[in-house]
Amino acid sequence: MSSNVVPICFSANYAHSKWGVTHLLQNKNTISKLRKWGCLSANLGQSRPHLEDEKPSDLGLNSGDGRIDGSQVTKCHKDLSYLPKPLSSSDLVAPNSDGSKVRVAYKGAPGAYSEAAALKAYPKCETVPCKEFESVFKAVELWLVDRAILQIENSVAGSAHRNYDLFLRHRLHIVGEVQLSIDHCLLGLPDVQKEDLKCVLSHPQALDQCKMMMNELNVGKVNTEDTAGAAKIVATKGARDTGAIASSRAAETYGLHILSNKIQDDSDNVTRFLILAREPIIPGTDKPHKTSIVFTLEEGPGVLFKALAVFALRGISLSKIESRPQRNRPVRIVDDRNKGSAKYFDYFFYIDFEASMAEPRAQYALGHLQELSRFLRVLGCYPVDTNL
Repeated sequence: MSSNVVPICFSANYAHSKWGVTHLLQNKNTISKLRKWGCLSANLGQSRPHLEDEKPSDLGLNSGDGRIDGSQVTKCHKDLSYLPKPLSSSDLVAPNSDGSKVRVAYKGAPGAYSEAAALKAYPKCETVPCKEFESVFKAVELWLVDRAILQIENSVAGSAHRNYDLFLRHRLHIVGEVQLSIDHCLLGLPDVQKEDLKCVLSHPQALDQCKMMMNELNVGKVNTEDTAGAAKIVATKGARDTGAIASSRAAETYGLHILSNKIQDDSDNVTRFLILAREPIIPGTDKPHKTSIVFTLEEGPGVLFKALAVFALRGISLSKIESRPQRNRPVRIVDDRNKGSAKYFDYFFYIDFEASMAEPRAQYALGHLQELSRFLRVLGCYPVDTNL
């Protein structure tokens, strides 16, 4: 893709912001600071990987814990041929020319929680399923879609570490976040009772989040790539003794019946998703904002403490801290004169802080942090989602 210069894009949500395009263009000092950390760019080109290539993991159907019995087969009555085929890496070869509707890519099959998050953010959007997280990023980069939705953490399961690594292999920008309440449902074919089930399919995290119900039913567990994919298998295979843990949306999508709802062990189960785009939005100050960054630190005593202090000194709260080992130099050896040598990991640090890049205190904090860092990049500045 050529790196042509294009006009700076901004979200319509900020049309009435005090930090509109006109204001920013007049304030050259602010523009230079935003570009300095990669949070404002008018150049559109191919992403350059920061980490070595890694093949995405592919979770298949694990039959070790359970087996689908095909002796009692009843095909689901609903026609599933109309559902879109999830994109794979081999499909991402041509740009999309139809800009009449916002298209949002997500990982999983139709009916996935990620699709529900996309529709929460853009109620009238066209959702585009993808097979791998890598394909979600590439779909945006190749202009197949306008946005991507990406799960980043769950209140029960924790962070999606794979997706943190992908941020450094792609040059997309975070332009928003979505918090979605997760209500797992036990699904089955029509006229099936939960007592008839011998096996339940779902993503490993969903199975783990519904342990109490699974122990009560005393059924086998089979891992699938995603929850909606489990519902699709039950619908297409038609085994009456097989159920799935997925969303109510998946039940509607695949014509399954909800045998039991809200079966998760923890009622307060929330997944946080990030919205990605090719270009950043213009940060505002009219509503609460969050800024996400990634950085590495110079060697020395107390450097992490000093790095975090640049925010505390300016009254900026941190809402998320994550560390990931650097793959190009995972281990650093430090000489120990008494006992030989000690090995330490070198890390990328990911931080979300509660301030807008339009605020001087955030700019000063990043300027201070840059003095301590070998590498610093702003992943995005975006409005905080306060709606569950």
